[in-house]
Amino acid sequence: MPAEDNQNRHQKFLRAFTTHEPAVRAFVRRLVPSRTDADDVLQEVSIVLWEKFDEFHAGADFKAWACGIARFKVLAWLRDKGRDRLVLNTDVVELIAADSLRDEPHLQKQRIALESCFEKVPAAERKLLTRAYQADANIRETAATSGRSIGGFYQWLYRMRQTLLECVRRTIAQETSA
Repeated sequence: MPAEDNQNRHQKFLRAFTTHEPAVRAFVRRLVPSRTDADDVLQEVSIVLWEKFDEFHAGADFKAWACGIARFKVLAWLRDKGRDRLVLNTDVVELIAADSLRDEPHLQKQRIALESCFEKVPAAERKLLTRAYQADANIRETAATSGRSIGGFYQWLYRMRQTLLECVRRTIAQETSA
C-alpha cells in the first residue's frame, strides 16, 4: 500500500475512532464490572478495530461496527474469566449489550447534554467535581481542599449532581420540543 494511502487510511480510522470512542467505552463499561478490566477490553477492541479497518466500508456505521467488536471482546473476556464468581453469565451480558445498543442514541444525547451543562459550572467547582470522581479520588482530601467537612462535601456533591441532572433534563427537553 502506498505511504499516502496508508496515511489517509490512518487518518480516517483515527477520526472515526476518536469520534466514537466515548460511546464504545461506555458500552464496554456497562458490560464489564471493573474500570481496569473495561480499559483492558477497550485496548483489545482498539487493536482489532485497527487490524480490521480495511473491512470497514465508508459510509457504514462505525459506532455500531465498533460496538459489535466490543461485544465479542467482552464475551471473550467473560470466557477467560469464567471461573470468577463476579463475572456475569454470557446470556446476561448479551441482554445488557442489546439494551445498551438500543439505548445508545438516548445515552449519547445525555452525554452531550451533560458535557454542555458541566461547562456551565464555574471553573473552581468543575475542578472539584472532576477531582471527586477520579478513580483514585480521596474524598477526605478533596473535602479539605474545598474548605468543607466530609459531610458538607457530600451534601455539596449531591446538590451539584441534582443541578447537573436538572440541566441535562432541560437541555434534552428543549431539543425534543425544538
